[in-house]
Amino acid sequence: MKKIISDMIDVLPPLPKTILELEKFKQLSDKEPIELLKIINKDPLIISILLKLSNSVMFGFRNKVETPRKAISLLGVNYTLSIAFGYTIKKTLDTNLRAYGLSSNEFMEHSSISSNLLTKWLSNIDFELKERLLLPVFLQEAGIFILSNLAIQQGKSDNFNRTLQFNMNREEVEMEFFETTTSATTAKIFRHWNLSENLIDIIEFVDDLDNCPAEHKYEAQILKVIKIANNLLDPFSEDSVRDALTKAEEFSLDCAALKKGILQLQSKYE
Repeated sequence: MKKIISDMIDVLPPLPKTILELEKFKQLSDKEPIELLKIINKDPLIISILLKLSNSVMFGFRNKVETPRKAISLLGVNYTLSIAFGYTIKKTLDTNLRAYGLSSNEFMEHSSISSNLLTKWLSNIDFELKERLLLPVFLQEAGIFILSNLAIQQGKSDNFNRTLQFNMNREEVEMEFFETTTSATTAKIFRHWNLSENLIDIIEFVDDLDNCPAEHKYEAQILKVIKIANNLLDPFSEDSVRDALTKAEEFSLDCAALKKGILQLQSKYE
């Protein structure tokens, strides 16, 4: 099964030029908003998505955001980078997510909410860490495009989905069907595309924390907690929130700030 997944990844199309330019920009120590604007202005889809998200209930800005320059100013460079990366990669990988019971747009909204939870949780605790994790938290579940496609190709889509509904531990179900998980698959995709090793290292062991290198474990633990709280199948449910807070306590993370962020998101989306 892992060989089949590797073969699927090997034939993925190359990343668009926009992503390559964004990747170079991301490596800069001094990221000027005007330079980011020049890159995303080349892609009307990114501009459209950026403005749509900026005017969504997720952010609740007082005045309508009408220009990408204003969006970058309000969202910040790293959040804008996450959106641009996320939607470009989604466009490149885009396939039917029927096996997970989602549309690709629903999945991207899910990723945006995860980024929002990270922001609410860490902004007043460690702003630099929050900025560093915005991209990996947005991208960490991109591997489901490959796994869903595999389930469909093998005629296992409906069975996989039914099993997910019965067993809410998605990692266990993915291991049963695919011998791998979303996070590990995401890391393989990004390694194939030669994205930064730091991004890959943070994501790769989210579902396998026992084997995570020590230097990335703290960051991977944060991504894991957010993944549990914003459960793809049951986001911010009573069980998901309880499990996320339990896991955060186990990892000695700030549970009070996490709970506050979750409550803010629950209130906003209600």
